[in-house]
Amino acid sequence: MTSTVQYLLMQVRNPDDPMAEHEVRAFAHHLHCEPSDIRTWDLLRGGPDTGTLDDCDIVLIGGSGDYSVVSGGAWLESALNAMRLLHELDKPTFASCWGCQAMARAMGGTVVTDPDRAEVGTHRLHLTEHGRRDPVTGPLGDSFLAQMGHQDRIRTLPPGAVLLASSERVEHQAWTFEDRRIYCTQFHPELNLELLLDRLRRYPVYIEQTTGLDYDTFVERMCTDAHDTDDLLARFVRRVLEN
Repeated sequence: MTSTVQYLLMQVRNPDDPMAEHEVRAFAHHLHCEPSDIRTWDLLRGGPDTGTLDDCDIVLIGGSGDYSVVSGGAWLESALNAMRLLHELDKPTFASCWGCQAMARAMGGTVVTDPDRAEVGTHRLHLTEHGRRDPVTGPLGDSFLAQMGHQDRIRTLPPGAVLLASSERVEHQAWTFEDRRIYCTQFHPELNLELLLDRLRRYPVYIEQTTGLDYDTFVERMCTDAHDTDDLLARFVRRVLEN
């Protein structure tokens, strides 16, 4: 991917969260661009206007270590309005994890906190019939490995959404809209194994609470390379910029 593509990464992270810069590097790595090609926007301070969105080619929305779509806060409604604006404008958008959940809730879906179906580490997913036909997800094959880290999940998709992939625990793992250049994944295609472990080392209590394992045992049993998704983001960019 050439560096002429300009990205806007919407984040829901505290100013002192080292994962904010880490997230930029992770997306840059998988988009084959420079971190300087990715401008960030803090959704905790409000959503961007149309002029800001016009200045970028593609919007990215990632995860959040401290905030939930379910529990929310004073900042949440403006963040959801930003999702609605992206949908209204048909702005090319890729939303993973928190972003996936926020887009679903903003457009009429439901999101719940469900520790019993939490997923962290490397998990296997399966494409739906639509997913196998889709030009972005189809090359993943009938099943593929992906990196995870979530306790919230989408219970119902919004109107007009098309399900692309599911896992054993969580049905709504990847989806798109019938008539929008917006793709959403509960999993993290911006994270390879090294980047995933960089992030999870920040949250050892989360690992123990979610899996019942100490960090080292968790890594040994539940984490592996997931190269199947290495090209997913770059393929998304090619697809949405063609249209």
